[in-house]
Amino acid sequence: MIRTKVPILFCLLTLTLSGCALRRYHAAPISPIATASRLKSRNLADPGLQHFLEKNLGHELSPWPPKTWDLSTLTLAGLYFSPVMEMARDQVLAAKAAVVTAGERPNPTIRATPGIPSPYLFALTFTVPIETAGKRGYRIENASRLTDAARLNLGTAAWQVRSQVRAALLAHMLARRNLRLLRSQETLLAKQRRLLKERLAVGEIPRPEVDSATIALSNARLAIRTAEGAVSETRAAIAAAIGIPVSGLNGVQFSWPDLDQPPSIASLSVQRIERDAILNRLDVRRALAQYAAAEASLQLEIAKQYPDIQLGPGYDFEEGNNFFTFALSSVLPIFNHNQGPIAEAEAKRKEAAAAFLALQAQVIAQSETALASYRSALAQLHEAEGSLTTVQIQREKMASRSKTLGESGPLTLNGVRLQGAASAQAQLNALARAQTALGSLEDAVESPLQDGPFVPIYSPPAALPKREIQRGT
Repeated sequence: MIRTKVPILFCLLTLTLSGCALRRYHAAPISPIATASRLKSRNLADPGLQHFLEKNLGHELSPWPPKTWDLSTLTLAGLYFSPVMEMARDQVLAAKAAVVTAGERPNPTIRATPGIPSPYLFALTFTVPIETAGKRGYRIENASRLTDAARLNLGTAAWQVRSQVRAALLAHMLARRNLRLLRSQETLLAKQRRLLKERLAVGEIPRPEVDSATIALSNARLAIRTAEGAVSETRAAIAAAIGIPVSGLNGVQFSWPDLDQPPSIASLSVQRIERDAILNRLDVRRALAQYAAAEASLQLEIAKQYPDIQLGPGYDFEEGNNFFTFALSSVLPIFNHNQGPIAEAEAKRKEAAAAFLALQAQVIAQSETALASYRSALAQLHEAEGSLTTVQIQREKMASRSKTLGESGPLTLNGVRLQGAASAQAQLNALARAQTALGSLEDAVESPLQDGPFVPIYSPPAALPKREIQRGT
C-alpha cells in the first residue's frame, strides 16, 4: 500500500510545482472619462516630452518649453503623444510575444491509472513529445519575420505622423502669410477707394469706378475673415496631428526657416528618388519581411509531413511487482501527407511575391509621378519669384518716380502696388504648390528631402520610460 502511494504523491508534487510558475489575471479596465481627461490635459510643456526631445536632438532645451516650434520639434512631439504610435508599438510587443510562443516546446504529459477495485494495481505513464524535421525552427523563423514586419509598421506609423504634422504646419504657415497679404491688400484697396472718392468729388471720374472699388474692398474684407478662420483651423490641425488639444498650443509660435527654399531639381535626380523609394520605403521592406514569413510558413508545412515522436517511459505496479516499460509512438501518415496546408502555404507565398512586385511597381510609379509634379511646381515658383517679382519691382520704381516728377498722381502708384499684391499672392500660391508637391515626393520615398534625416527614437510616455523602439534606415 505504501508503494502505491509513492507514485501518486509524485504525480501531485509535479502538478503543484508546475502551478507555481502560472501567471494570474490582472484586470485593466478602461474608463472613457479618465482617458478623455488625460488627453485634454496634454500640452507641449510635458516634462517627459522635454526628456524625449533632448534625447533625440542631442542637446538641452532651455528655457522649457520653447516659445517657437519647427517641423523637427513638432514631429518629435507627435511621435511622443500620438496614439497611433502607441498602438503600433504594442503591435511590436505582441509580435515579439508570438516569437516566444513559436519557440515553446510541447510539454510532456503524465498519466496515472489507479487500480480499481484492487489497490494492488497501478500504472504511471510519462510521455515526452519530440518534434521532428525542424518544425520549431520554422515556427520561430515565421514569427521573427512577422516581428520584423511589425517593427517596420511602427516606422510607417512614425512617418505618417511626420507627414501629417508637415502638412498641417505647411497649411498654417501659408494661411498666416495669406492673411498678411490680404490685410496689406485691404489697406491698398481702402486707399484706392479714398483717392477715387476725391476724384469723384471734383467730377474727374464717374460714380461706377468708386462703386467697383467699394465692392473690391468688401470682397477683400470678406476674404480676410475667411483667412482668419483658416489660420485657426490649421492651428487646430497641428494640434490634432500632434495628438494634443488646441489649448495645448496656447502661447506657442511656429517657424519654418527653409519654407521659401525648397530643394533644387538638380539635387533630386530620378535615379536618387527611385533608389530611395525602393530602399527606404518601409512598406516595401515590410512586404519583403512578409514574404520571408510566408517562406518559413511553407517550410513548416512541408516539415509537417514528417510525424512527431512520442516517447513514453512508464511504470506499473501489479500484485506487489514493479514493471518498468518504454513505449514509442507516432502518427502514421497514411491518409494524407499534409498536401492541403502545403498547397495553401505555397499559394500564400506566391501571393506575397506578387504583392511585393505590385507594391514595388507602384512605388516606382508614385515616385516618378511625384517628382514630375514637383519639377512642374518648382518651375512655376521660380517663374513667379523671377519674372513677376522683377517686373513688379521695376513698375513700382517707375510709378514712384513718375509721381515724384509730377507726371502721375498717387492713384496710379497705388494701382501699381495693388498689382504687386496680386503678384505676391500668385507667388504664395506657387510656393504652396511647390511645398505640397515636395511633401508628396517625400511621402513617395518616406524620407525628408529638405530638413535632414528622419531617424527618431520612440520612447513611450513617462508611465513606461524604459521601452524604446528605433526605426532603422
